[in-house]
Amino acid sequence: MADKMTDTPTMKPTPNVTDPSPIVIVANRLPISWTPNEGWSSSPGGLASSIGAAMVNRSSTWIGWSGSSSSPAVPAQWEEVALEGISLTEQDVALFYDGMSNRCLWPCFHDGIQPAQLEHPWWERYVEVNHRYAARVAAVAPRGALVWVHDYQLMLVPAMVRALRPDLRVGFFLHIPFPPPAIFARLPWRTELLDGLLGADVVGFQTPADADHFRDACARIAGATPVGTTLRFGQRVIAVGAYPVSIDAAAYDLVARDPAVIARAAQIRAEIGAERTLLVGIDRLDYTKAIGRRLEAFRSMLTADPSLAERVAMIQVAVPTRERVAEYQAERHVVEHLVGELNGRFGTVGSPMVHYLHSSMDTAELVALYRAADVMVVTPWRDGMNLVAKEFVASRPDERGVLVLSEFAGAAVELQDALLVNPFDEVGMANVLAQAVRMNPSSQQLRMQRLRRRVNAWDVDRWAASFLNDLGRRRSDAAVVAA
Repeated sequence: MADKMTDTPTMKPTPNVTDPSPIVIVANRLPISWTPNEGWSSSPGGLASSIGAAMVNRSSTWIGWSGSSSSPAVPAQWEEVALEGISLTEQDVALFYDGMSNRCLWPCFHDGIQPAQLEHPWWERYVEVNHRYAARVAAVAPRGALVWVHDYQLMLVPAMVRALRPDLRVGFFLHIPFPPPAIFARLPWRTELLDGLLGADVVGFQTPADADHFRDACARIAGATPVGTTLRFGQRVIAVGAYPVSIDAAAYDLVARDPAVIARAAQIRAEIGAERTLLVGIDRLDYTKAIGRRLEAFRSMLTADPSLAERVAMIQVAVPTRERVAEYQAERHVVEHLVGELNGRFGTVGSPMVHYLHSSMDTAELVALYRAADVMVVTPWRDGMNLVAKEFVASRPDERGVLVLSEFAGAAVELQDALLVNPFDEVGMANVLAQAVRMNPSSQQLRMQRLRRRVNAWDVDRWAASFLNDLGRRRSDAAVVAA
């Protein structure tokens, strides 16, 4: 049967950024990457795809690192966006990125699931690299521009930019969770980090809870005064709010309707066993994603009802990431051990219980997997948002499939028609997986219709426009002084 064409997301008008000022994006990475074989190419997914529409038909600049310490000079422009490359040495990467950003801030901000490592040389290099980014902003930003700084690697940049260029309006968006104040307070540099963020005019988070945690931390640690949803810090008022990041829902819907993708999804089903209920997990191989606990819950489900072993199968895609970091190497070992155990116990010759892929994949193959899935399992210990959940929903114009979603993913705030689970409760998660496997088509359709309405209504364009319009309404320090 052909997909229903009702509620097609491409029919929704695209929101506009109302402030005509130039935009400067500041992020750890540029929207392009370099490899010796392919040269420069657009980076797939991520921030580049999230804010591209907001930068069209206006003066825009992107400041970031190329991702390689050995790449040639960054092109001056890419797809009508001016590029400003930041040089990072191997030692910068080791101390600022692998160390302070990913072994200290990342685990701390994910509720201390792994202990944060606190090394003062990492912090010193973090300050130095943040100065480097801020200085480039000050050098290239047009007067009165909107400066949008992104994520935990650059938390000091807002205050540094404000000190150098008071004519600029500065926004900051955190893509990962902001932890409760008691966890954040473990950081020796807690005051400096908050002072850095309080240099922004608008500070955005994924969920209202993250925004509340930040306001509480600023009140307890930095001496800021909460006033409604804002913070008063010295003579300034900083707007603080939730701006849940989203996806280009129309683009995923369009790919999902491609006959070649539909055929590929059918091929996957045939290879797995068309009669089997297919569970799919697609994650970066990161310890915050709780892939091991998901496999343990899957094992518990099969142990409780062995008859399911002949009726279900799982595909788990684990995308390589941060492979130089010991914690990520340990996570891979745990996941691959559990895959082997499940296949040895419940699989048969030619029919493994878990089909495991440790690789990246292109968009068409990704969407084909979304379409092939009966149950999409997105169960991180903690996540800022988790766009895989939204991509799955946008890729199901057939209005079928069940989303099992961790209540500790930011997406759970919006996607209440998913089956929400507590990943810390292995037995409870196993029971929900069994419920998903047995859900009838009419219940699937009702839930999926509601999920798609939400994802289509609040897409990536609305996310970017909502933040930039709030930032555009702020006055720069220079304008306040002049008034």
